Amino acid sequence: MPYKRPVSVLVVIYTAAAEVLLMQRCDVATFWQSVTGSLRDNETPLEAAKREVWEETGLVGDLHDCQYQNRFKIVPPWRARYAPDVTHNTEHVFSMALPTRLPIKLNPREHSHYCWLPRVEAAKMATSYTNRDAILKFAFLKLPPISLV
Repeated sequence: MPYKRPVSVLVVIYTAAAEVLLMQRCDVATFWQSVTGSLRDNETPLEAAKREVWEETGLVGDLHDCQYQNRFKIVPPWRARYAPDVTHNTEHVFSMALPTRLPIKLNPREHSHYCWLPRVEAAKMATSYTNRDAILKFAFLKLPPISLV
């Protein structure tokens, strides 16, 4: 199995009511997160973000590049997925604003449950500190217009 690239995306999906989507991982039941995933060969961060949103939620829509990156040490449970000399990952942050909650189609190999939570509660529940920070920084920007027609 080839090693993962140490470059990934994090996509915070939220509603106009500032409700944030979190998903529970299958492999670590205590781990709640937004959409995440590593870039494939020759894939841009935006392409990876769109692919990961589709694969993990079934959603398709406009993504906002937050022009923000995190660099962090790869934690032991995931170290074996990377080449032996790789110790850090660079994460590109995106957001996706929805007018309201939409049904989510989880990928059962990755996530077992999902929930929509108010922004501050979602930040508290997110396991990763980079995910918590992204929720607080970006889960209220670029809300789409709501049509009353």
